[in-house]
Amino acid sequence: MNFDRKNLTNEQLLDLYKKILKPRLIEEKMLILIRQGKVSKWFSGIGQEAISVGITSVLDKDEYILPMHRNLGVFTTREIPLHRLFSQWQGKRNGFTKGRDRSFHFGTQEYNIIGMISHLGPQMGIADGIALANKLKKNGKVTAVFTGEGATSEGDFHEALNVASVWDLPVLFVIENNGYGLSTPTNEQYRCKQLADRGVGYGMESHVVDGNNILEVYHLISELKASMIENPRPVLLEFMTFRMRGHEEASGTKYVPQELMDMWAVKDPVENYRSYLKATAVLDDAADEAIRAEIKKEIDTDWAKVQEEPAIVADLDEELNDVYAPYTFEDIAPKGETENIRVIDAISQGLRQSMERHENLVVMGQDIAEYGGAFKITDGFVNQFGKDRVRNTPICESIIVSAANGLSINGHKAVVEMQFADFVSTGFNPIVNLLAKQHYRWQEKSDVVVRMPCGGGTQAGPFHSQTNEAWFTKTPGLKVVYPAFPYDAKGLLATAINDPNPVMFFEHKLLYRSIYQDVPKDYYTLPFGKASLLKEGKDVTIISFGAGVHWALETLAKHSDISADLLDLRTLQPLDWDAIYASVKKTSRVIILQEDTLFGGVASDISSMIMENCFEYLDAPVKRVGSLESAIPFMKSLEDQYLPKQRFETELLELLKY
Repeated sequence: MNFDRKNLTNEQLLDLYKKILKPRLIEEKMLILIRQGKVSKWFSGIGQEAISVGITSVLDKDEYILPMHRNLGVFTTREIPLHRLFSQWQGKRNGFTKGRDRSFHFGTQEYNIIGMISHLGPQMGIADGIALANKLKKNGKVTAVFTGEGATSEGDFHEALNVASVWDLPVLFVIENNGYGLSTPTNEQYRCKQLADRGVGYGMESHVVDGNNILEVYHLISELKASMIENPRPVLLEFMTFRMRGHEEASGTKYVPQELMDMWAVKDPVENYRSYLKATAVLDDAADEAIRAEIKKEIDTDWAKVQEEPAIVADLDEELNDVYAPYTFEDIAPKGETENIRVIDAISQGLRQSMERHENLVVMGQDIAEYGGAFKITDGFVNQFGKDRVRNTPICESIIVSAANGLSINGHKAVVEMQFADFVSTGFNPIVNLLAKQHYRWQEKSDVVVRMPCGGGTQAGPFHSQTNEAWFTKTPGLKVVYPAFPYDAKGLLATAINDPNPVMFFEHKLLYRSIYQDVPKDYYTLPFGKASLLKEGKDVTIISFGAGVHWALETLAKHSDISADLLDLRTLQPLDWDAIYASVKKTSRVIILQEDTLFGGVASDISSMIMENCFEYLDAPVKRVGSLESAIPFMKSLEDQYLPKQRFETELLELLKY
């Protein structure tokens, strides 16, 4: 192995040696502890240390790095105290996740490291968002994100590279090509000669690098970083290396040919660098032993310290309170003149005023810039706020949601427009596994609003008409808003953007241009978790949201003799249980109307909770009304049959006869 020190001093060479040796010695300690049953699981990076250490040594401490399982060298080079890392691995409170996640599945703003989730791909989208925030700040910072060769087969990898290239984002995409995705060799994963060759397809600079040569890694990253500051752009790096242990220790390496193990053993990045330093008289045996003794002492001392830490004690209140980031609602009362506007106007106005209020708010989506979006919500926004803050995206919902999370991590707010709520399925993973869980896992907010144009009644067919709120009300960590009127839509959108938690904001397309209301011209907010009592009566409680509210109003207008409480829920997570229970206890009959299909929908949970908490007040079974158990069809006659509008009237009258 050829090492070229270039202009590095002896002190710098020794510093790199200490940094690459430290993770190796920690791993050797962990392997002993695993055999002793003192560590439950371990993902080894032995043989790959030069990549993590070389890259982290070049980047400034305030530049974000997004590592994976085998990047212990990132954490040690950033000088995270070992006892905190050990606490994390042991599930102790002094770790980073309060025992809720393991290994390197965590982030820390203190050290500008954002750890992975097991789905791998979203990591690269987060890097895009962090880099976008850096670019908007014009701070000259570079972001590095790691992945293995296996994850380059994921769609998120390709989406992330494309977005970074189109937006000229200063991201180092680091592929650690160690030959195997768990047990699957590279010849069963891809057919291009080198993964770096894929950079050509994205108009992106790329390099193939000896990942076991720490000086080659260090010098290349140093050169690239200086260049990327002058010319912001993404760079794809394929580091050729090898994993000398199993995917995790329990996996073993029996599937690896012995000759391959032998070939890479002689390329050991630590031993070869050590030999080079000795050959050039930068290091001698005595100094080497002293360095090793010092690191081992730190490891043993910090490990002993962690063994004295008590085990996590479950605290119910803490567990539930950490699902969402803390937020104190800012009640800004409506004032001033009103104007009679539609739902679509109210949403547009609320979004515009929020962008005026929050200079760090970025809006992203397909065709939202000059075109103004599929429904013209953002028409004219580019002229007022510019293309940096009103960003057209490629068709890649998954990585844009992840990028929104990256913006949040790096000090911004983000609103993502799904062109249709149906298309959120291709962005489902980062919403439910990244945004929703982030604060619970490592106490970092996810300040993202996903706008969801949804619903039927417009003959748009199975892929443009779903109302899929139940996909998200099931997921702890998300807030779900579903207004039915212009006044509510504007005030609740303002609150959604103020709230540092991820919010799914549903906007019914049928209501966009059909429902008018007098709405204050100025900015105002409305609280989550407060239903609106639209009508008061004594015979029955009607609970609904979205278009269902208007169907209920139309039905009641036809039957003036029905005395009903009509509750518009407005938000589905959180729900206003107090209002629901109070009304049910008053009327003793309840019918729940939703547009979604019945099974597994919001109405089912509301019905169950009423039965559990108000059973003795009921004079009739709780009735649910929803759409047919099928996909939503295209033709009007079929769509009318599918939707529950007409069935609601029949079921309401039957309930009153009970």
